[in-house]
Amino acid sequence: MRSGPGLSRRALLAAPLALAAPGARAESAALRVATVDWALLETLLGMGITPVAAAELVLFRQVAVEPPVPPSVIDIGLRGAPNFEALRLARPDLIFSSNYYAEMEPTLRLIAPVETLSIYRTGDPPFARAEAAAARIGALTGREEAAGALIARVNAQIDAERGDLARHAGRPVLVLNLGDSRHFRVFGADSLFGEVLVRLGLANAWGDRTSYAASAPIGLEALARFPEAFLVILRPVPPDAARVLSTSALWNALPNVRDHRLAVLDSVDPFGGLPTAARFARLLSAALRAEGDAARQGGSLG
Repeated sequence: MRSGPGLSRRALLAAPLALAAPGARAESAALRVATVDWALLETLLGMGITPVAAAELVLFRQVAVEPPVPPSVIDIGLRGAPNFEALRLARPDLIFSSNYYAEMEPTLRLIAPVETLSIYRTGDPPFARAEAAAARIGALTGREEAAGALIARVNAQIDAERGDLARHAGRPVLVLNLGDSRHFRVFGADSLFGEVLVRLGLANAWGDRTSYAASAPIGLEALARFPEAFLVILRPVPPDAARVLSTSALWNALPNVRDHRLAVLDSVDPFGGLPTAARFARLLSAALRAEGDAARQGGSLG
């Protein structure tokens, strides 16, 4: 298939992810499924399966952003404390859960059979587990082709972004969340973001150990150890942190900040699945390609 005028190969690859898989509007006729886990929710949607119920959809739309959640999906409340009555009324045939919600599994099983698929486990690469989760969902729902298509689409997009970033090959990158004006969370090699960096041909500047969630809490002063790294800050940025850092002598003295080698990306779920991997790759690739524009804009945290 040849791309039309003004439509890049990247756009062709990214479009299905932004809109979910082909045929995403059609619900799975064979099985009514629900989930309490966001990574599995985005995987279902990325495969074109609309669950009957899922948790914390307002926040999911703000944090994960994509794939879009159809309005027909019932919001069952908090992931850690869902409304079991609302879930029961949704009449799922199967509930997808993860290790994060193991304590509630006996209660979930009173409503419907539960399939536990855990993408994030200490010591296991999450990208491969995300692929395995998609394949398992495909097998259980009779949507093996949709699972294969999602896996192929995500890998093809990341490969395309890697080609576009060839001149940045091996470049050190630090991926951060801001907690406040003096503390950050940095994502290590065992995070989904860390794996995507490698697949893009980049280097994760953070080589130290991480703790919970494949990330490590660090102080602002620790960033001075990485003067050559391109800083990637994930939204949301706390307003107080943005205000304080804009006038912080230490922050503005960092070579990365002084030379505008940083980017603030739109929100990406740190605990996402394959669609999150594709979203992060797309946003980061765009930020690196637009690095000159960012410099002219001053690398604002706003």
